Amino acid sequence: MRKLKIENLKAKDKLFLSGVIYTARDQAHERLAEAIKKHKKLPIDLKDRIIYYCGPTKTPKGKIIGSCGPTTSSRMDGFTPLLLKKGVMGIIGKGSRSKEVIAAIKKNKAVYFLAYAGCGALLSKYVVKAKPVAYRDLGPEAIYELEVKNFPLIVGIDCRGEDIYGTKR
Repeated sequence: MRKLKIENLKAKDKLFLSGVIYTARDQAHERLAEAIKKHKKLPIDLKDRIIYYCGPTKTPKGKIIGSCGPTTSSRMDGFTPLLLKKGVMGIIGKGSRSKEVIAAIKKNKAVYFLAYAGCGALLSKYVVKAKPVAYRDLGPEAIYELEVKNFPLIVGIDCRGEDIYGTKR
C-alpha cells in the first residue's frame, strides 16, 4: 500500500483507499482500551493503522466477506482519543463526532473517513481479503483484517480539525 498522506487530505475530499484496514466495534474497542490502560500487549499494532467501525455479517458461500457497512461512530467516541494517542492514523465510520474526538484527531494528526451508509453489500465488493485476527469470541464484533481495493471514502474530519458537519469547536 502506498503511504497515505494524511496531511494532504481535506474535509469533503473523496478518495478510493487500497490496503489493509482493521474492523473494530464497541466490544473490541472496550477490550483494546482496557488492555491499553492495564499496559498489556495489544492483539494488533495500532501504529499507523486505520480502524473501520464495522461488524461484517456472515460470509455467504463463495464470497470473501458478508455485508460490511459502517456503524455509527459516536458510539466509539469514549475510546477514540485513547486509540489515536496509541498511533491509529485513521478511522472509518458514519455520522458526526464529539468535540473531544475532533480535538484528538487534530492533536494526533489523524483523519476521520466516512463510508457510504446503507451500502454494506456494495462495500463488501471492495474487500479482496478478510480474516479475523483478534477477539474471535465476539463473532461479528471480532477484529478483522481486511485488504481493500479502491474502497470509496469521504474525508469527514481532516487532520486540521475541519469537519464537514460544521461542529463548533
